[in-house]
Amino acid sequence: MPRERPAALARSPRRAAAAGRARRPSQTERAYREVKRRILDNELPAGTRMLEHELAALLGTSRTPVREALVRLANEGMVELRSRHGMRVLPVSADDMREIYEILTSLESTAAELAARRRVSAAELAKLEQAIAEMEAALARDDLRAWAAGDERFHLLLVDLGGNRRLRAMVHGVREQAHRVRMLTLGLRPRPSDSNREHAAVVAAIRRGDAEGARRLHRQHRARAARTLLGLLRAHGLTPL
Repeated sequence: MPRERPAALARSPRRAAAAGRARRPSQTERAYREVKRRILDNELPAGTRMLEHELAALLGTSRTPVREALVRLANEGMVELRSRHGMRVLPVSADDMREIYEILTSLESTAAELAARRRVSAAELAKLEQAIAEMEAALARDDLRAWAAGDERFHLLLVDLGGNRRLRAMVHGVREQAHRVRMLTLGLRPRPSDSNREHAAVVAAIRRGDAEGARRLHRQHRARAARTLLGLLRAHGLTPL
């Protein structure tokens, strides 16, 4: 009786190639991710106007995936589609940011409370502490972009530790616009040493299992950050962006 070939060997080259293509992001997906990244990092700031063929040349792709990517971004409220196949990057106003931070403050504070109630493991807390350590190291070398990356990682980890999938999805739905404005004002804000200390206080409350304390401390942290950011937007005439 012939021996049965392993499934991996039995797969035809054509099927293997198709599977590989399925795992790779499409040209539309790559265009979408890259244009979105440039908008969020303010490489394409608010008010930027570009035609499809200009974006296609910038990304090194054809116009069709760019057109499809722009439709997705328009549905997310990041760009406005223009006549004759162009786009304009939409602004984010101070009122937009106030609403976004109200949502983030409420949801993330709930996540901190849930993490404390769950009595998360030492290994899970170590990830938060590592993010704080990276932020401290970034400040020591005056690398604000690295500090911002560590800060964002801390907040995402905190939301994950809350253990509520729907809450996590809601936070992810609004955090990108907050990232966009935070990066714009990064060089204008005071040195963010207070943020690091406030993060450490939240972690300490979670370690103690102090759910109310974790919620209160994180709410105070997010509320202060919102006041700072909105004050910068108004003081420097960045509204609307």
